[in-house]
Amino acid sequence: MWDIQLFKLNFDQREIDAVSSVVAGGWLAMGEKVTNFETQFSQFLGGDVFCSAVANCTAALHMGLLALEVGRGDEVIIPSLTFVADVNVVNLVGATPVLADCTSLKDWNMSVETIEKQITPRTKAIIVVHYAGFPCRDIVEISQLCRERGIGLIEDVAHAPGAIVNGKACGTFGDVGCFSFFSNKNLSIGEGGMISTTNAELNIKLQLLRCHGMTTLTLDRHKGRAITYDVAMPGLNYRMDEMRAAIGSVQLDKLPAANFRRGQLTERYRSNLRGSSVKIPFDNQPPSLGSVYHILPVLIPGHVDRVAVIEELKEKKIQSSIHYPPFWDFTAYQGQFCPNDSPITADICSRQLTLPLFPTMTEDEVDKVCDALLEALG
Repeated sequence: MWDIQLFKLNFDQREIDAVSSVVAGGWLAMGEKVTNFETQFSQFLGGDVFCSAVANCTAALHMGLLALEVGRGDEVIIPSLTFVADVNVVNLVGATPVLADCTSLKDWNMSVETIEKQITPRTKAIIVVHYAGFPCRDIVEISQLCRERGIGLIEDVAHAPGAIVNGKACGTFGDVGCFSFFSNKNLSIGEGGMISTTNAELNIKLQLLRCHGMTTLTLDRHKGRAITYDVAMPGLNYRMDEMRAAIGSVQLDKLPAANFRRGQLTERYRSNLRGSSVKIPFDNQPPSLGSVYHILPVLIPGHVDRVAVIEELKEKKIQSSIHYPPFWDFTAYQGQFCPNDSPITADICSRQLTLPLFPTMTEDEVDKVCDALLEALG
């Protein structure tokens, strides 16, 4: 259907061989491939990090809130511009989500200032998102603020595996970091995620939460290392399987080069659209911020019919998307949030458009997308 789709998998024979090796080995549940992937991801984040592979990033977010003992009567500050998973998990643990606006039309992440405005005596945790693969530039100050006030900090790093701030990996500033390996993410395995922490005690809670609260795993009993198990706390089944972990190890090897290529293509977009009515956020990032360019978000003029633009691109067989529709438009959350409380986000949500971006994309394809977009805008 699409000549240029929003995202393409960066797969080759190595992923096929990785899955085949698992099938041939005869063990599909969480086992040694998962352990190897966790070790590799810990090294990728800097080494002194505990990593647990999980079913998806939403599971990681849920586990993070449970491990920090967030519940009824608590408030959790989240970005007003993010995927619905962040608001869903807060509601599911019985807490109240409180929205913090974007910093500006150039910086769509939260800032210390936008967060501080929302802190109350009931604030138990803050979820920071590194939107579109661009690190939250205030994450150091936000983590310090959380420590000083005894507030839990969860980093939603779904968009940003490999992003850094001052030489430190995103996902290692907070109490926990939550990563997504969904099909369209920088590291793609279909479904899957990772939860990271530098706190050994918190890591024990997270590992128990991941697997029914059980003190030994099925693999331990299969290998004869244990006969039975205890249940140390109520837990969930948020495990990753061996096939996804095997793909994850291959994808992790490819990730630095793939992220670099995303950056090159993003610069091509910026060069092509510079001087037009289309604005691309996060321009002129300081050297201290290392971005990984998950998606290519742009702002189109407010008077333009966005749906018509999407349809014109579709006619040219170019896929586009919106990241993200605002929470207050969803049936489940109507009346819970007011767009006037997040005016910058409200403006962005009304004008945002996501253009194709993936590591195997060519410069010629970027040029075609830009030409088609400018033509659609008249």
